[in-house]
Amino acid sequence: MRRELGLALLLVAAACAPLYLPPYELSLLGRFLALAVLAMGISLIWGTGGVLSLGQGVFFGLGGYAIAMHLKLAGLAPAEVPDFMQWTGLNTLPWWWVPFRNPAFAIAAALVVPGAAAAVLAYLVFRRRVSGPYFAIITQALALAATTFIISQQQFTGGFNGLTGFSSAFGFSLGDQRTQFGLYWLTLGIVAVTFVGVRALQGSLFGKVLLAVRDGENRVRFLGYDSLPFKVIAFAVAGVLAGVAGALVTLDLGVISPAMFGVVPSIEMVIWVAVGGRNSLLGAIVGTLIVNFGKDWISSVFPDLWLYVVGAVFVLVVTVAPQGIVGLMRLRARSPRLRRATPPALVE
Repeated sequence: MRRELGLALLLVAAACAPLYLPPYELSLLGRFLALAVLAMGISLIWGTGGVLSLGQGVFFGLGGYAIAMHLKLAGLAPAEVPDFMQWTGLNTLPWWWVPFRNPAFAIAAALVVPGAAAAVLAYLVFRRRVSGPYFAIITQALALAATTFIISQQQFTGGFNGLTGFSSAFGFSLGDQRTQFGLYWLTLGIVAVTFVGVRALQGSLFGKVLLAVRDGENRVRFLGYDSLPFKVIAFAVAGVLAGVAGALVTLDLGVISPAMFGVVPSIEMVIWVAVGGRNSLLGAIVGTLIVNFGKDWISSVFPDLWLYVVGAVFVLVVTVAPQGIVGLMRLRARSPRLRRATPPALVE
C-alpha cells in the first residue's frame, strides 16, 4: 500500500511539472520519460527474460523514422518531394514513402514495424537456440548495419543528417507552448500505461514462464513448455515500446538521425536499466532519468568526459550493485526488518 501511494504521488508531481519547471528542464524531462518507455522494454526482456539486447536503438530508430517521414510530407504539395531528395536529384517520391502521407498509417507503422522487425529477428535467432553473449553481439552488429545502411541511402533517408525541419505535427505547431505541454502529458500517460501493462504482463502466466526460461530454459523445455514463443513475444513487445519511444523523442526534438540509435546509444540504453535495476520497472525509469540528466549536465560542463563517466558508472554498478539503485534501496529497507527477525545469537 505504501509503495502504491508513493508511485501515485510521484505521478501527480510529474503531471504538475509544467507548473513549476522551466521550459528547457520540462523538455528534457519529457524526452527522458519517453526514453523510459524503451527502458521498461529492456527490463522486460533482460530482467524478466534474461535476454540482453545491445540493439534496441534499431527499433527506436524505426519508430522515429516512421513518424518523421509523415512530418516531412505533411507540409508538401502532392507532387513535391522532401528537400533532401531534391538535393540528390530525386524528383519522384519513392513508392514506399507514399503511404506515410496518412497520419494514421504513420502512427500504426511506428508501432507495427519495430514490433514486427523485433519478432522476426527473435524468431530467426532464438529458434537456433542462440542466447547469451552471442545474441548480444548479433544485436549490436544489427545496430551497426542499420546505421550504416541508413547513412548510405542518403537520397531516401537523409543520410547522416537524418530527417529534420519539422514545424508542425498532426495539425499542431511544435513551437507552441500548449503543444509542448500536451506532448509532455501524452508522454507521461504512455509511461504510466506502459508501467501498468508490463507489470501485469510480468505477473501473468506468460511472465512467470518467461522468468522460468531466464532461470532454466532447459528445465522449462523438459516440463513441456516451448520457450521460443515466449521469448519472441517478449522481444516483440520490447520492440514496440522502443518504437513508441522513438516516435515521442522525434516529436520532442524535431529530428531523427542515425547518431541517435547507433551502437553507442544502444549500449547506453542498457546502462540506464543496469543503473536503475534491471529487475525493476521503476528502476528502469529511475535509471533512465538519472543517467540522462547526468549526461546533460556533465556534457555541458565537460563535453569530452561523458563516455568515461558512463563507462565507470557501468563498471561500478555491475561490480558493487548488480541490482541497481532500486535494488540497493530495497535491500536497505529490508535490513532493519531482517535484524529484528533474527535471534540475537545469530546477529552476533
